[in-house]
Amino acid sequence: MIKEIFTEKELLDSLAVIRESFRTVADEFRLTVSNCPTHPSFMTLENLKQLREKGVSLFGLFLNDVQIGFVAVENSGSGLFFIEKLAVLPRHRHDSNGARLIQYALDFIRKSGGTTVSIGIIGEHAVLKEWYGGFGFVEREIKRFSHLPFTVCIMEKSL
Repeated sequence: MIKEIFTEKELLDSLAVIRESFRTVADEFRLTVSNCPTHPSFMTLENLKQLREKGVSLFGLFLNDVQIGFVAVENSGSGLFFIEKLAVLPRHRHDSNGARLIQYALDFIRKSGGTTVSIGIIGEHAVLKEWYGGFGFVEREIKRFSHLPFTVCIMEKSL
């Protein structure tokens, strides 16, 4: 079941899912709070609250009433939406849970009038790039930011 996140407890549970899920990426790419403090594996409750206050829609994926996944969807206007912080706990990966979250987010975006969906991922993360490609996302741009120890691959999908 996927449902929107509203309460403080749901935010705390979502934060735990995000941090644990992204920890594997942080480990793989040697990200630390020193070299990449904005990485989701180091996210704080305040960061998550700021997303919600900004109008970003937050959704949790639940299995037997226990949250195992998360995704955020931001409407930036003019039909462009962003999918952010897609997370599935490591022990629940490879069971189509990430696909469920992507499909839910895409359906939500379509119903909200979206025409284009954009995501940003670590440019060097070939497996993730291929995974998103399977949903029709295509690489649009590789960006280098001085504050990040990796490149950012911008991928888009037209709806």
